[in-house]
Formats: sequence, structure tokens, C-alpha cells
Amino acid sequence: MRSRYFNPFALWADVAAKTGHMLLSSSTVVQIRTDRLLRGALNPSDADIHEFGLMGHEKLAAASESGTAMVSQLHATQFALTHRVVRQSLQAAEALAALMVSMSPAQAAAQTQRLLKASNRTAASASQLSSAAARIAQRGLRPIYARATSNASRLVKAQEPAAAR
Repeated sequence: MRSRYFNPFALWADVAAKTGHMLLSSSTVVQIRTDRLLRGALNPSDADIHEFGLMGHEKLAAASESGTAMVSQLHATQFALTHRVVRQSLQAAEALAALMVSMSPAQAAAQTQRLLKASNRTAASASQLSSAAARIAQRGLRPIYARATSNASRLVKAQEPAAAR
């Protein structure tokens, strides 16, 4: 059976790639909107006024959607996984303490086996915790990424006919 928390590195790499793409798109949007603000400062067109109003509304909507998505994912996974990691870490510490006070080779072997199992469970849960955190970041980034990239595409397309004149 394959766990849905399969590769934290791949999940975090996806978050990093999307964040980079979003930042590039955002810089395009900021540059175009700043140019429009400066050009239309004294006499803005109806399109400029609409675009300026859209800026604030979009940011609030994206932040709200992002927060809701993150809280939902956090509630669903993060608390249970964090509790499991802490519990398993304490079990590993207990197994280590029992190994340190072992009185015979048989006890030491049994406690070593117990420690290894507890450490493996802790490492697996920590990996799941990292994957869950990456999924939370992905969910939170999704609405902001969607708006930034769609705005960049829309504004660049809107600028193309003006640049051809």
C-alpha cells in the first residue's frame, strides 16, 4: 500500500517551483500596474479605475481562500501527525533509557530492537509530518498562484496591442 505522504522532498520542490513562478508573475503584474498608475494618475481611464479596484479585491479574496485552504488542511492532518511524532519520540527516548540500564546481553538486545522500531516509526511519522506541511503550503499557495499567473497573462496580453501601436 502506498502512503499519500510519499516524498516530502518532491512536495517541497513543487512548492518552491510554484513560488518562484508566482513571484515572477507577481513582478510582471506589479510592473504593469505601477506603469498604469503612473500614466493614469492625473486622468485615469475607466479601464484603469476598474484595474485599480480589482487589485484590492483580488488580494483580499486570494488571502481569504488561501487561509481557508490552509486551516482546513491543517485541521485535517497536522495536529494528529504532530501528536504522533511527539508520542513516538517519547517512546524512542524511553527505549533508549531502557537500553542504557539493561543488565544482561539479552535485555540489551531486546531494548536495542525496541529502540530501532521506535526510531523507525518516529522517522516515518516525521516524514509524514513534513509532507503534510508541504501539502498545507501547496493548498495555501494555490489561490495566490492562480491569481498572480492569470493576472500576468491578462495584463501582458492587454499590453501587446498597445505596444504594437
